[in-house]
Parts: sequence; structure tokens; C-alpha cells
Amino acid sequence: MKIHHVGVAVSDLDEAIALYQKVFGAELVHRASTDELTAAFLQAGDAEVELLQPLRDDSPVGKFLANRGPGLHHIAVAVSDIDEAIAEARADGLEMIDQEPRIGLHGTRIAFVHPKSVGGVLTEFVEA
Repeated sequence: MKIHHVGVAVSDLDEAIALYQKVFGAELVHRASTDELTAAFLQAGDAEVELLQPLRDDSPVGKFLANRGPGLHHIAVAVSDIDEAIAEARADGLEMIDQEPRIGLHGTRIAFVHPKSVGGVLTEFVEA
């Protein structure tokens, strides 16, 4: 298993970018937005962090922030074949949020596993 990135929910994206750059020496490599959120991808050595700021309170990240506050949102695991990863997860009894892969902010196919299936942490498969 290889961790692809860690997603962190934040209330102020620009403030969080500045913090990660100053404290961890992270480099901003990409920004992306949807109608629900805006995100920044930062690289620090071999580690990648995806900072997520909701644009709507009723979005999944907006609800996360309202219920839990800023912090770890998800762990993304790199998989070579996302269709196979989803099939194996289902065969092992895991509940998938995404029944089929979709294109994520990285421009690759992704699918989320429900947190109740994996110890309470939202887990994302990223085809890499």
C-alpha cells in the first residue's frame, strides 16, 4: 500500500497554504476548484497534502467542517487498477461511497470508501 496524499479540511485556504509553506517547507504545485470546494495541492518531500476549503456549507467538506472542525478529512491510497480495488473492497465487505470511479481534482480516477468500513477514516482510492 502506498499513500498518495492526505486531505485536510480547512476554513481558509490561503491561510492554510501559507502555514504549510512556512512550517513544512511545502511547495504549492496546483490549485483546483469545483462548485463545492477549492483545493490546493502541496508537495513536501515525498509527501503530498491536499488542502480543501468548502465553497458551500451543504457540501461534504462543508458539513465535515461544521461537524468536526478543520483537520484530517481523508487518506488517499494509490492503486494501479481502481476497478479491481473497488471490486476487492466490496468482496471484503467494505461499503463504497462511489460505486463507480469518477474523475477527481488530480485529474485521475478516484473512489471513496465509507469511513465506517475502515476504522472511521474516509479513504480514497486514487488510480496512479
